[in-house]
Amino acid sequence: MDNLFIPGDLLLPRVADWKRWSVIACDQFTSQPEYWAKVEELVGSAPSTLRLMLPEAYLHLPEQEALSRSILETMKDYLQKGLFRTLENSYVYVERTLSGGGLRRGILGLLDLEAYDYREDSTSPVHATEGLVIERIPPRLALRREALLECAHLVLFYDDPDFRIPALAASCAGELLYDFDLMLGGGHLRGRRITGDDAERLRRALDRLADPEALRKKFGDSPSPMLYAVGDGNHSLATAKQNWELIRPTLTPAQREGHPARYTLAELVDLHEPSMEFEPIHRVLFDTDAKNFLEEAARRYPAEGGEHPFRCMTASGSLTLSASGTIGQAIASLDAFLLDYAARHGGRIDYIHGLDDAAALCAAPGRAAILMPEMDKRDLFPSIVTSGVLPKKSFSIGPALDKRYYLECRKIV
Repeated sequence: MDNLFIPGDLLLPRVADWKRWSVIACDQFTSQPEYWAKVEELVGSAPSTLRLMLPEAYLHLPEQEALSRSILETMKDYLQKGLFRTLENSYVYVERTLSGGGLRRGILGLLDLEAYDYREDSTSPVHATEGLVIERIPPRLALRREALLECAHLVLFYDDPDFRIPALAASCAGELLYDFDLMLGGGHLRGRRITGDDAERLRRALDRLADPEALRKKFGDSPSPMLYAVGDGNHSLATAKQNWELIRPTLTPAQREGHPARYTLAELVDLHEPSMEFEPIHRVLFDTDAKNFLEEAARRYPAEGGEHPFRCMTASGSLTLSASGTIGQAIASLDAFLLDYAARHGGRIDYIHGLDDAAALCAAPGRAAILMPEMDKRDLFPSIVTSGVLPKKSFSIGPALDKRYYLECRKIV
């Protein structure tokens, strides 16, 4: 399992205003178009990663196809104008001050897609953590098939409770690349370059995480010990993998070794970072008959006795109930209940980051919400190795504003 996460040729923009360039991940605020309207207003005509991705809030709009074409043209335009500076053979050590003041440290580099498999029965060293919302893949794949560039919002977890890797990355970091406040309350971002001998030292240290004896101590004799777990960006990573699976058969073995589509940009973060908080992703049912929702939920779930308390809400009130089993089983049960209700009473389900946002959305008539139970991050690695991936959209790394913002880019053709 060597060389799974390597330095690469990264692109940084030559821009005067980093705040307008760097935009939150496309899968945030999917039911809050007002957020994206604010982003549009702030960015204006300035160069921005907003022009290099398609917010999922726009996926159902009639102009989705025109927006996708515009993204492809903008990529070509930015490259032709020489907007980017190339950081050859580099990692980036990232320090993110979160919206609540905590610090999250990460390492940006290239993940080898040969080491990842999104299928639920995967035994690959890079594991998916959740099931996929399949309908979110095709529009992303269609765009990536023609894209010249990728931006990074993928976050991978590794298990280093002694913080050896973050300490080494900080000591290896050199040239200051950026240092600025993110837009719309997203906190602060600082990045320093790791290259040359320092990058090689860090790569070797990352490879040592895959030491067979160390993995045996963590996972016993499991046939599928896990090195990295997908913390955020499951759908983007699955899209990159599908794209590579389409390209790989057209290449010779030698061409496959260094083809840019074999890799994808990702940020590695230690699962044990104190600021790394897991938050549930809530479910809101739109355009439904919410009249009997609370009554049906109360009949299905007890108020007490289950291991995982949660809340159901409509405009008429709320109930605190509980679900039993493992956290994965509890989430699967709640999803099944919600799907059954939608099938009988109509409705469209969306996945909402942030307790306050979900509660506000379900305050309108014709809506209902399940505010999902919480998950202990220490259960992530052992749970997946022993029981498989969690249901789709089971958890989030902190609130929506603390998601990774797009900044660095990379050529993928």
